[in-house]
Amino acid sequence: MFGIIRPCRHRLSEAMRTEWMAHLCGLCLALRGDHGQFARTATNYDGLVISVLVEAQSPADEGANSWRRTAGPCPLRGMRTASVAKGEGARLAASVSLVLASAKMRDHVADGDGVLARRPVAAAARRVAAKWDRAGARTGADLGFDTAVLVDAVERQAGIEALAGTGTSLLTVTEPTETATAAAFGYTAVLAGRPGNKAPLEEAGRLFGRLAHLLDAVEDLAEDAESGAWNPVAATGTELTEVRRLCDDAVHGVRLALREVDFASKSQSRLAHVLLAHELERAVDRAFGTAGCGHAGHAGAAGHAGGSGQAVPAGPQDGSPQGAFGPPPVMPPGHMPPGAPPEPPRRGRRRGLIAGCAVWATLFCTCQVCCRDPYFDPWDGQQREGWCHKCDCGDCDCSGCGDCCNCCDCCENCDCCDCGGCDCGC
Repeated sequence: MFGIIRPCRHRLSEAMRTEWMAHLCGLCLALRGDHGQFARTATNYDGLVISVLVEAQSPADEGANSWRRTAGPCPLRGMRTASVAKGEGARLAASVSLVLASAKMRDHVADGDGVLARRPVAAAARRVAAKWDRAGARTGADLGFDTAVLVDAVERQAGIEALAGTGTSLLTVTEPTETATAAAFGYTAVLAGRPGNKAPLEEAGRLFGRLAHLLDAVEDLAEDAESGAWNPVAATGTELTEVRRLCDDAVHGVRLALREVDFASKSQSRLAHVLLAHELERAVDRAFGTAGCGHAGHAGAAGHAGGSGQAVPAGPQDGSPQGAFGPPPVMPPGHMPPGAPPEPPRRGRRRGLIAGCAVWATLFCTCQVCCRDPYFDPWDGQQREGWCHKCDCGDCDCSGCGDCCNCCDCCENCDCCDCGGCDCGC
């Protein structure tokens, strides 16, 4: 799993978290359905944004059946069924994810990361990357989306990095990524039958790609310096204050672009708004190690590096936990898209001793008992917290954030809550 958008469960209501997981599982199953089991390893947190955007623009009168289906039991869900996203949005997300995953794999090969430094392993990785490029192109062609722009961006990236040096603009290095994500975001408007949204979504996608590239570079800065791997921030000699400024400007630009998008309805756009208007800011805070939870007020948000123009080095500061962010937006429960079916109820009966132990062994061997939060109890299906649970809200109490008007710090007239058009003061 990779990606910059990783929402903490404390920032999502149960309904919104269920919707987010529906798109994540839908992406995973679309990869399996079109390209086989191994392709599921290309599932990533950012790719599901494509599926979310298609659904948010789709006409509400299409009905729930066009958005969701009930998927069978899966080990990653504790062998429980779930309502998952389906259709063209999930398939487009799968196509884009395969191409971008192949690019990430090639990048690791070029850097000689880990076992990929060995020639036989690197050769096998290149073959897998090429296979994923072709597979993504097939799915894209079925949907009318030409993935050549994505492949071209991947191929140009290596040449641009080879020419970059001290004084080169970071935006020169991020351009291929920006071009690829702009094309993917823009095509969601075409797929949803809203061509008027293409231009603002391309702008949002371009800035999203810039953020993904820069935040990945910032998070890898120390590791790349130790291993000697190429890093755009170090190679261009860009100060972290300037990198932070570029990131904050990109977050603001995404929000402005989203205001120009004609979504099907406010309720359908909530998840897209949460991920692209709220969670991008959290991703920037996480990468730069901005500390402080602002549930009690706006001190955390006002005092973060972007507000003062001063960047902080990546990593925890002043002993605070890594990734403790400012005030989280929490959605009111029960706000699913019109007509969307609720999450299938958990099975009423408990599993027997043998069946429960078998599922428990699967959960334990796949590290879900340790790392997944939450995982589903193998006997009664109830949600349990992972042993190694680490929320990016740190140790703060998120229980007081149910009223969006008291904690929203995102933008004016926040679209993710029903506050009667409240002014969130930014």
